[in-house]
Amino acid sequence: MQPIELETPRLRLRGWHDRDLDPLAEMCADPRVMRYFPATLSRDECAAAMARCRVHFIRHGFGFWVVEHKDAARFIGLAGLAWSRLDLPFCPAVEIGWRLVADQWGQGLAYEAAQAALAFAFEQRQLDEVVSYTSPLNERSWRLMGRLGMQADEAASFDHPRLPEGHPLRRHLLYRMSRDQWNDRRR
Repeated sequence: MQPIELETPRLRLRGWHDRDLDPLAEMCADPRVMRYFPATLSRDECAAAMARCRVHFIRHGFGFWVVEHKDAARFIGLAGLAWSRLDLPFCPAVEIGWRLVADQWGQGLAYEAAQAALAFAFEQRQLDEVVSYTSPLNERSWRLMGRLGMQADEAASFDHPRLPEGHPLRRHLLYRMSRDQWNDRRR
């Protein structure tokens, strides 16, 4: 079962193909891209992540899509939605996320892809809420969450359970958006 494709003026969000492994591994080996993650990822870790993305689509009808330019059909990253795999007080929850190759930063592409994913979440899947979280150090991501209309839930900030005490990325901010908030923004 192929996932539903999403299109924006500049982007196509599509399902995963085997040929996406090389560019995914290259992106996830880039220390600039992975700066706010605990570590870069190996090719095997990327292959496992791709497999999880495919399974998530089969199980839930949504997931993290490959992001590519419509003109060039070139892999430039991933964006989408997934049920959070963390055991946190606000879970179960669907999270939105994105990751782009460094040469595509600063063009509004992550915003464009995330907007398409939110529209899908609230308009097609009728989800009640979508969350996003990141380290306070990752200013680009939490600013994007705000631009998307997501609201910071300061009382729900948390320490990432997979990072050790004292790790600089352990503290995380939580942002939320409800379907009602989405609909209010669309009016």
